[in-house]
Amino acid sequence: MGKVKIKKKETRIDMTAMSDVTVLLLTFFMLTSTFLQKEPVTVITPPSVSEEKVPDANLLSVLVSPEGKVFLEVLGSKDSTMKSETVRADLLKNMVAEYKKTHPSANLAFTNKEIETFSKLNAFGVPITKMKEWLNLEPDQRDKALEAGPGVPINMNEDPNNPNEFQMWIRAAYNSVNPELQESMVKGRGIAIKADQTTPYSVVNVVMDNLQTMKMNKFTLMTALKTEED
Repeated sequence: MGKVKIKKKETRIDMTAMSDVTVLLLTFFMLTSTFLQKEPVTVITPPSVSEEKVPDANLLSVLVSPEGKVFLEVLGSKDSTMKSETVRADLLKNMVAEYKKTHPSANLAFTNKEIETFSKLNAFGVPITKMKEWLNLEPDQRDKALEAGPGVPINMNEDPNNPNEFQMWIRAAYNSVNPELQESMVKGRGIAIKADQTTPYSVVNVVMDNLQTMKMNKFTLMTALKTEED
């Protein structure tokens, strides 16, 4: 008697559900991820064994290039009411007030559009008297001007009653509308110095001296984690 052959069925996997999950995961990561913004100069930090992470919110970063130029970056909180754009807009207004304390006759004012432009910038580093002109440049020209510019004016200054522009920006940040940034600066977590490993110590010392003159004795030095090869 012959064997009955069972007809083989084609194996088929329905991928519809998997595709839906993939799209949902991709959407989730896109909405929750924080993208690294371009910095005005490339800085390779020196290695160390410290594994303490620098905060990603309520932070004022001082970027020091190998040539000694100083740039500033400001991050607000992740809360929608005190996000980075809000803190930066307030920072520029505070800086105008600080500058006019020592330069009362200065004709320094910014339009709402210029303040909005500043609030969306990750880093800045031009003299405040050139800020208006810089903000009105096209984005690509603004980046080039920032790289070629002098950075935030700073020098060895031990007179808190006659602050330089770097110290004015620090005061403006300390008087921020965001109390979390102020508290973070006081506790030493809100100020981070990021200098290139080839930057002379004398240059970094100028930054630290300016902070200490303002009673900002607690701050973080950003480094890269040292590997076994190091």
